[in-house]
Amino acid sequence: MTTSLPRPLTHLGEMPVAEFLRDYWQQKPLLIRNAFPDFEPPITGEELAGMALEESVESRLVLEHGDEGPWQLRNGPFTEEDFLSLPRSHWTLLVQAVDQWMSEVADLKEYFQFLPDWRLDDVMISYAADQGSVGPHFDYYDVFLLQAEGKRLWHQGPRVDDQSPRVEGTPLNILREFEPENSWLLEPGDMLYLPPQYSHWGIAEGGCTTISIGFRAPSAKTILEDLAAELAHALPDHLRYSDPGLKPATVPAEIDPAAVARLQGQLAEWLLQPQNIAQWFGAVMTEAKYPDTVALDAGEATDWREQLPDGAMLVLNPASRCAFCRDPETLFVDGESFPAPLAFAERFCSSHQVDQGDIDNFPEIGSVDGLVDLLVAQGTLIYPPEDF
Repeated sequence: MTTSLPRPLTHLGEMPVAEFLRDYWQQKPLLIRNAFPDFEPPITGEELAGMALEESVESRLVLEHGDEGPWQLRNGPFTEEDFLSLPRSHWTLLVQAVDQWMSEVADLKEYFQFLPDWRLDDVMISYAADQGSVGPHFDYYDVFLLQAEGKRLWHQGPRVDDQSPRVEGTPLNILREFEPENSWLLEPGDMLYLPPQYSHWGIAEGGCTTISIGFRAPSAKTILEDLAAELAHALPDHLRYSDPGLKPATVPAEIDPAAVARLQGQLAEWLLQPQNIAQWFGAVMTEAKYPDTVALDAGEATDWREQLPDGAMLVLNPASRCAFCRDPETLFVDGESFPAPLAFAERFCSSHQVDQGDIDNFPEIGSVDGLVDLLVAQGTLIYPPEDF
């Protein structure tokens, strides 16, 4: 990709990032013309199809007029024969997490570091034949849709939810009713931002590729279920509902507002302490999207003590995620938390690498069965891949 833009972006088109965050982020859509001047696509549609042949890559095909009915979904991996048998138009190939396999795509994420790293999920890329689309739908997350090759007509509709009628007979969440409020034709380098739940429908005008930069946000259901289970496991049995200073009951069968408020306060005291929440949140927001991909590299760099003094370095697995917390000093990697010196954790989460200087400055991380050994053993730290 060729561009002279700073990393991270300071402006979205002509709009300062601060203005975007204040007036648009999670509030309303924004079309950004020429967001990436002189944009050169990091991958072609043919290369994307090649990735979809690999078993380790998550890929999907959506056919608007499939043999099994409208909006047919097929899951990869695919074969060359699958692509040769496709119609001339009205189909789309989607490949998830291309940033884990191509450094040029991973580099795109740096431009979006005006938002927290741990909020960004992955970079999906789609190739659509003429008139190809995935139908009118909505997502539960923020997304930037960057036009890479060709042209795509985007229709943006109102905010919708789970109660909105869907098309039956397909596993895709295609909206049965869709009324555009805005329509834009995007060309290479143009970008559309959509907050959660805004309905949209992108239709290719000729063959085109679109890059989707999505952001993760756990649902309230996930937060309550996972956080409560995690914290409850560590609570001693003697912590129980209590009501000292109780006044005589006027209506014995009533669970009155005072009892509810009392329980609410006790739950906050037991569970909702900032440090407890930070530990859980750091772990859940760094869970690898594809942990099996990380595990494939487990133990690859067990000889790092011999290699680093000679100038080698360890890097974060492209499939891994990391973040850190200041209080308590914690490094979060791939859904696990590790005590680590704050200066090292902050540097590592920024650089995504470990060299001999880190071992010299923070010898505790290099001890036997220390942090580096643990991260190497689980595949989080590896030698730099050739493509990265």
